[in-house]
Amino acid sequence: MKKVGVPTANGLLSPHFGGSEYFSVFNIENNKIISEEILPTPEHTTGSFPNFLAQQNITDIVVGGIGGKAIEIFNSFNINVYVGADVKLPKIIAEEFISGSLVLTGNSCNHEGDGPESHGGEHHHHH
Repeated sequence: MKKVGVPTANGLLSPHFGGSEYFSVFNIENNKIISEEILPTPEHTTGSFPNFLAQQNITDIVVGGIGGKAIEIFNSFNINVYVGADVKLPKIIAEEFISGSLVLTGNSCNHEGDGPESHGGEHHHHH
């Protein structure tokens, strides 16, 4: 059984992981959603969300943007992190996750490395 968590704000996937109002959690068995839970988010401190979700036996999370540190902490709990999902209904995301049609664009919310090298060096000034 898989438990897939989707950070949710305004009823849709939260584009910023830390800004989610609650987690939509889908219990998946035999590629079907058998139940859905709403988990209120704990206070947002470093590691609080991963710790909380690990306690709920979450196996996978699908997020929009998330910091690299949070990904590391999730991975240390053996929770898979899928980054760069579109903002849509959590249930649709869970269904796409099951069917393998989930489109992920990669990490859009990286506050760690904002130096010029993190942008692929596209700052070429030709005069």
